[in-house]
Amino acid sequence: MISEAVLETLRELVPEEDIHMQEPLAGHTTFRVGGPAECLIAIESDEQLRKLQRYLRMVDIPFFVLGNGSNTLVRDAGYSGIILQVGKKMSSIRVDGDCIVAQAGALLSQVAKEALEHGLTGLEFASGIPGTVGGAVVMNAGAYGGEMSQVVTDVTVLNSEGEILVLDNATMEFGYRYSTIRHQPFVVTNVSFQLKAGDQEQIRTKMEELAARRREKQPLEYPSAGSTFKRPEGYYAGELIMKAGMRGFQIGGARVSDKHCGFIVNVGNATAADILDVIAEVQERVKERFGVALEMEPVVL
Repeated sequence: MISEAVLETLRELVPEEDIHMQEPLAGHTTFRVGGPAECLIAIESDEQLRKLQRYLRMVDIPFFVLGNGSNTLVRDAGYSGIILQVGKKMSSIRVDGDCIVAQAGALLSQVAKEALEHGLTGLEFASGIPGTVGGAVVMNAGAYGGEMSQVVTDVTVLNSEGEILVLDNATMEFGYRYSTIRHQPFVVTNVSFQLKAGDQEQIRTKMEELAARRREKQPLEYPSAGSTFKRPEGYYAGELIMKAGMRGFQIGGARVSDKHCGFIVNVGNATAADILDVIAEVQERVKERFGVALEMEPVVL
């Protein structure tokens, strides 16, 4: 429970209109499910974020930094603590030659669009990824043979003391859907990309081709968190799920996509419990049939 004393301090650090109590999180995640956050704060600057996260650590109040909510599943009971939403108010994008610097709240698709407009190649794979830059770099988001590790030069973060650190590509220790930030008390504020000059029409054509492939192969018409499972070594999650006879398997409003079995989708009024139950059943069946343990990709709050 957030005390009145804590709320008074929050109001000193943040305009009151940016503090939202008992904010439903279904509207802040791409799964479109989840209960309320005890408090959600819309962050508008690096300095505000620095002060807030340092204060919340000091008074030992749990918090979670949320971007576009594209890789997050919020439980039906909601989140007991404070959501720091890094989004539209922290979304500036600056192009400098063949480099792009973006704030953590910028949509990755928007950064890819800026690259296109400036004739820069390297981010075509990211044009259809729905997350923010901050979330994408934390999980080393990727698609169609590209991933963040290939284009990110450095990442600016805040540590638990509120100090600014700049992590270069090697320090990020990028791996499959992994970076060192996943296990560090760091909050991303800015990301720098190194791209290359390219032919604008070729870049546009590549983006259009990838968009068409997404529409053909992925269930974009339903709310989801993208690929529900990480790719197990030597296999494809969607293929294993299909071969286990789980295509179209449904509990409540949560369903294994008929179009791509690697996606669990909200076909209407799903609860987080429905989604978690489908995930558990899929994991059990695939484990029984193939001896492969599927690991969830979304973060569960």
